Amino acid sequence: MDGKGSSQLPPGFRFHPTDEELIMYYLKNQATSKPCPVSIIPEVDIYKFEPWELPEKAEFGENEWYFFSPRDRKYPNGARPNRATVSGYWKATGTDKAIYSGAKYVGVKKALVFYKGRPPKGIKTDWIMHEYRLSDSRPRPKKHNGSMRVGSYHF
Repeated sequence: MDGKGSSQLPPGFRFHPTDEELIMYYLKNQATSKPCPVSIIPEVDIYKFEPWELPEKAEFGENEWYFFSPRDRKYPNGARPNRATVSGYWKATGTDKAIYSGAKYVGVKKALVFYKGRPPKGIKTDWIMHEYRLSDSRPRPKKHNGSMRVGSYHF
């Protein structure tokens, strides 16, 4: 559990939040500029790095790392996110999983796999990412100054 932020955490601390906890206590707070319960998830534009470079950007973690990352748009007038890196791309796989807090729908979890190269001839790797998004049932922030940010964060 080596990392930059682990010196402030007690020995034996493990960060294993549930999907609901990630949405309700971390992602929701980050999106509304409220403090998170513990400041151990850094904000990193993950698409500017290859997956094997990300562990060094994490506050801590051994085989699992968490990041807040702004979502870029693939096209200026579209909603499709840009998930390309310099050497490859993250491709969505499987079906999205709805996240609930009690009976209330609060977000979604999407699985992505990293492929080296460019579509459609990319080569699948063992790198997997889970992207969490808040539900669309809340008002979306407005775009500012021509920014291509989609207006939400994800893990």
